[in-house]
Amino acid sequence: MQSSPFLGLLFHAIGGLAAASFYIAYKRVKNWNWETYWLTGGVFSWIVAPLVMSLLIVPQTFTVLKGVSVSTLAAVFGFGVVWGIGGLTFGLTMRYLGIALGYAIALGLCAAFGTIMPPLFSGELIGLLKTASGQVVLLGVLVCLIGIGFSGQAGIRKERELTDQVKRQSVSEFNFVKGISVAIVSGLASAAMAYGFAAGKPIAQIALANNVPALWQNLPVLIIILAGGFLSNCIWCLYLIVKNKRCAEFVLPDTPGRLNVLLVNYLLCLIGGVTWYMQFFFYSMGSVKMGKYDFSSWTIHMAAIIIFSTIWGISLKEWQGTSEKTRLWVIAGLLTLILSTVIIGIGNKLAVSN
Repeated sequence: MQSSPFLGLLFHAIGGLAAASFYIAYKRVKNWNWETYWLTGGVFSWIVAPLVMSLLIVPQTFTVLKGVSVSTLAAVFGFGVVWGIGGLTFGLTMRYLGIALGYAIALGLCAAFGTIMPPLFSGELIGLLKTASGQVVLLGVLVCLIGIGFSGQAGIRKERELTDQVKRQSVSEFNFVKGISVAIVSGLASAAMAYGFAAGKPIAQIALANNVPALWQNLPVLIIILAGGFLSNCIWCLYLIVKNKRCAEFVLPDTPGRLNVLLVNYLLCLIGGVTWYMQFFFYSMGSVKMGKYDFSSWTIHMAAIIIFSTIWGISLKEWQGTSEKTRLWVIAGLLTLILSTVIIGIGNKLAVSN
């Protein structure tokens, strides 16, 4: 299939918008604690959506998966489990830091490790440095990391400038120490998604051999990765639900309007979960379109998420009350990240032209 880096950028932008938006639905859930709505939404995002979407678009899904070796399935599933830990702590990052600061810190680490490590292990990184297109792509990655650094600096300034009372008006459970701790774990573990896609290339090749259109070749891969992610999240959430005696939250106590609240909660989790899945639905298409340097998809994906999460953070007034200099750091980060995606797109375009 012919590469089209700028179409790939568009797919990654849509995926980034979905990733930055899914938590908005969760914030509207009532009378449920975090572990309840995270697990409920996770059923839709990690099990239902990937399976249904793949079967609808790729009827050969089960045929493809039957042809995959056990070792490949185990590797992809294992990376999914590790990535699931990152997703789990990512939810806690949003809980303690808010959308803008949480995304910037967690995804900054995730972008660095998820982009550089796969080509480093495969031996491609040295080759990239020897070509003009590869150098441009790596420059784009560097610019992206600089942009993430700007966003992080804005977050640090916000922490210093606002009182706890003001910060909790936009982030009710704001806790900088807890948030930073889980953000670091989240960033490192979440990079395993990139490794899962790399390990899942044999699955994509089997899909192509079964006449699956190239654009959809990664949908069966997503089923295995996300199943692994569901396992780690499910174990932790069930532990918290049992420990805190919150099983009754799934039905709520017998109170006026209980049924309406329940239906709305489940609907919001459905919307949030499916929206979350759509980030990787579009990521899988975008990575195919990026061509030779498909590893750069991870950087673009992270940049797109931070761009849109920053916009959401501004609209939700998470930066209200900060100084003009801090808001300038926010804008600098946003513009730098946009520039990085353009540079990476140019580098991939040069690779296609050569």
